[in-house]
Amino acid sequence: MSFLDLNLNTPLYNALNDLGFTTPTPIQEQAFNVVSSGKDVVGIAQTGTGKTFAYMLPILKNLKFSMQETPRVLVLVPTRELVVQVVDEIEKLSKYINNRVLGVYGGTNINTQKKAIAEGIDILVATPGRFYDLALSRVLQLKTIQKLVIDEVDVMLDLGFRHQLINIFDILPGKRQNIMFSATMTQDVDVLINDFFKSPERVSIAVSGTPLDNISQQRYNVPNFNTKVNLLTHLLNDTEHYNKVLIFVAYKRMADRLFEKLDELFHDELCVIHSNKTQNYRLRSIEQFREGFNRILVATDVMARGLDIDNVSHVINFDTPDFPENYMHRIGRTGRAERKGEALIFSTEKEQESIERIENLMQMTIPLKEIPNVIEISNELIEEERPQIKERNNPTKRKDEDAPGPAFHEKSEKNSKENLGGSYKFKIAAKYKKPKTRGDKNYNKRNKRK
Repeated sequence: MSFLDLNLNTPLYNALNDLGFTTPTPIQEQAFNVVSSGKDVVGIAQTGTGKTFAYMLPILKNLKFSMQETPRVLVLVPTRELVVQVVDEIEKLSKYINNRVLGVYGGTNINTQKKAIAEGIDILVATPGRFYDLALSRVLQLKTIQKLVIDEVDVMLDLGFRHQLINIFDILPGKRQNIMFSATMTQDVDVLINDFFKSPERVSIAVSGTPLDNISQQRYNVPNFNTKVNLLTHLLNDTEHYNKVLIFVAYKRMADRLFEKLDELFHDELCVIHSNKTQNYRLRSIEQFREGFNRILVATDVMARGLDIDNVSHVINFDTPDFPENYMHRIGRTGRAERKGEALIFSTEKEQESIERIENLMQMTIPLKEIPNVIEISNELIEEERPQIKERNNPTKRKDEDAPGPAFHEKSEKNSKENLGGSYKFKIAAKYKKPKTRGDKNYNKRNKRK
């Protein structure tokens, strides 16, 4: 099947020709008519299979020219980087179409975004938090929104956006088309669909958790962080084979710690992204990695979800993710667009349960490789790996320096309350006697009697 069979319009065909695309992916082929019908849609497809074009091609085909200033299509994505990427994809498809696309996200000047909205837009791409802020400010009118697209919805729920999504559903027009796309189907996603979608039609290209056939997977059992660094350094020294490597870690502090270790050897080839970095720094790191100026990118899960970076030769899971769906998202950064890719995972003894959950989800065993003999096995442990010593009967005992000082006890005793019952007023009267002055009526009466 080719794009000609989808009966697109000439501007879209011209844009696809410029991009060099002639054949739709399975998700693009199967979702086209369903999205075009106006029904609610839930699309499940493996990462890297062109989900953005799957929903944007039918939307752009049916989006008529309009002079109105308020948006008609809303696309929600979980991260700022994805906003930039989706806007770029839409602009590529809209090269020969007269429409207005705007991306908004947090961490930037909201007044600049309000001004851009006031100038008029057709398609708005946003993160949930910034969209809700703009909607509450009343500068963003929602009554004309006809289509809501939620991309990478499972990631949004992982990031704690559930309540914001529910609030957004409540303020949008009731008469709209809901379109949801994801690489994995979790129980939380299913609950959201049942609560807010109207008899959605499901388009599923692969069972949630099915690994991509063109990604080779291997794993190493590694005792600790420093040995992982030694193994990783050994692999990265093979610059010909490991020519574009994306390394995933569990959290921000681990990303900085690994970056410092690798920076000594791979300074000019290395970059890092996580949520504590500034927006410009993060976008620049992604662009330098995408363009090949940096060979190695260290990233957390949140920062790299859904990012489309071509020709990633290897995805290395430096830490084993707790949730198996995260592993699927990680390895999906390689082997994109039917290219071959390789994925490695390092796991300590504590991470073996997570390995079992990943293998159960994929219904396959990841081949285990032996650590090469040339790798030094380190005995040095980082803070998180050292055993935590706690008293058996009092694990939460405060340290001496954390104990309350004498002033605390004085105030505590002074402020303690006593139930004085009915005698309370007599004790107060005895303590605070009325002065014998002209204001004392009894005193004046006594003086008159004398």
